[in-house]
Amino acid sequence: MAQQETDTLLEFPCDFAIKAMGESSVEFDSLVVSIVRRHIDDLDEAAVTTKQSSGGKFTSVTVMIRATSKAQLDAIYRDLSGHELVKYVL
Repeated sequence: MAQQETDTLLEFPCDFAIKAMGESSVEFDSLVVSIVRRHIDDLDEAAVTTKQSSGGKFTSVTVMIRATSKAQLDAIYRDLSGHELVKYVL
């Protein structure tokens, strides 16, 4: 097994929830989904949930994926974190 695959406690493939938060806007949900889709071929719309903050200023988008490797997760996190509309990624 490659060293990078042993640097995690996860066993692949596995179900994994990725949560991105940003200011509420019309395009935020679809932006997060489109970024994740770059790395996941068969993303189901039912795998996506959104929630607005109590004041409505922020939205969190959670995408449940079937992760295949640590490298895949790292790439998704890197792409999400690199977008100016995404404030936090968990």
